[in-house]
Amino acid sequence: MSNDEDWIPALPHFKPDEALQRLKRDLRELGLAEREGRFERKGMVMARAAIDGAQLRVALVKRPSRTPEWNEKLLKDSAQLRDFVASVKKSLAGWGDEHD
Repeated sequence: MSNDEDWIPALPHFKPDEALQRLKRDLRELGLAEREGRFERKGMVMARAAIDGAQLRVALVKRPSRTPEWNEKLLKDSAQLRDFVASVKKSLAGWGDEHD
């Protein structure tokens, strides 16, 4: 008989185009409007996303400003995508209306 290591289910292949569509939907649910790959709230850019090969290149502003500084990441799987959306949600809540 084979041991348990022989039966490891393969992770679903990450599809950046589908992940980008999901990200757009999730960010709209958080109240952000999309404009050319950037996501804004009341005219202030908060995040951006683009397909980069087999990955998603995303960025979140360190804090809202007219000339933002970015924290960039490459997302390679769905778990990282969920973590990014959670970090955007947390940041938006922390910034509140004071930066709008």
